[in-house]
Amino acid sequence: MKIAILSRNKNLYSTRRLVEACEERGHEAHIIDILKCYMDITPSKPAMWYKGEQLEDFDAVIPRIGASVTHYGLAVIRQFEMMGVYCLTESVALGRSRDKLRALQLLSRKGIGLPRTSFAHNVHNTKELIKLVGGAPLVVKLCEGTQGRGVVLAETAKAAESVIEAFRELRAEFLVQEFIKEAGGSDIRCLVIGNKVVAAMQRTAPDGEFRSNLHRGGSAQLIKLNPNERSTAIKAAQTMGLKIAGVDVLRSSRGPLIMEVNSSPGLEGIEGATNKDVAGAIIKFIEENARPHANRTKGKG
Repeated sequence: MKIAILSRNKNLYSTRRLVEACEERGHEAHIIDILKCYMDITPSKPAMWYKGEQLEDFDAVIPRIGASVTHYGLAVIRQFEMMGVYCLTESVALGRSRDKLRALQLLSRKGIGLPRTSFAHNVHNTKELIKLVGGAPLVVKLCEGTQGRGVVLAETAKAAESVIEAFRELRAEFLVQEFIKEAGGSDIRCLVIGNKVVAAMQRTAPDGEFRSNLHRGGSAQLIKLNPNERSTAIKAAQTMGLKIAGVDVLRSSRGPLIMEVNSSPGLEGIEGATNKDVAGAIIKFIEENARPHANRTKGKG
């Protein structure tokens, strides 16, 4: 198969591992920088161009779209979809997962466990917003933050009011969420492919930090999921419409709570913690689900 990996940095661990997994299984891998793509949008034969050459005959696309280029990345994925190419992460699913408010609303509608969350465009009474999540301590989270950036723990109501006022001054959209104390500064990253959790690790925040992201200095170790955690992670990914997802779960006194569903999960931390070939599992899934050379006719838009 001829597989395109949409990545802006060929040296990233995840990108390199996907290329290795493709080659190990006898496929042809091409790394494509989405910002260097340009599109011919015509009703008869939509096309994609890259560095002066037309991108043709691809059987599958693996999007690795960073949050900062989501808008253009979605356009590139949509173009591949119009060309009939199998996309591991579809444009609609990626858009859902990147909009944190929409993602939480979709998960809530499906009855999936979540931290209590409040949101408002223009909060005149900050105290009421804080009260909706049960008071302090609480977490204030930017709607467009990634890798733990834009996430603040407010330990008192007064501190929460100050953080909320600061975000409002910046005209930033944010969520207010309850702080799950019993999680103890840890969360679980579940790597979901299709209808299976193929790997899971527990991430623990370093001393003095409540964010467990590995990019913030957190540590990771292999963990065994209980059936409820496993099924909740799979349901969360399916609710977003994602065939591959990194689902972040908090263990709470009322069961597993979904913190986030990541559409472009990193592979380095979870492969290192679990010693599992996640990249190989991704390529195997594509082999089982993509139809070689299906791009000869126009696909869905």
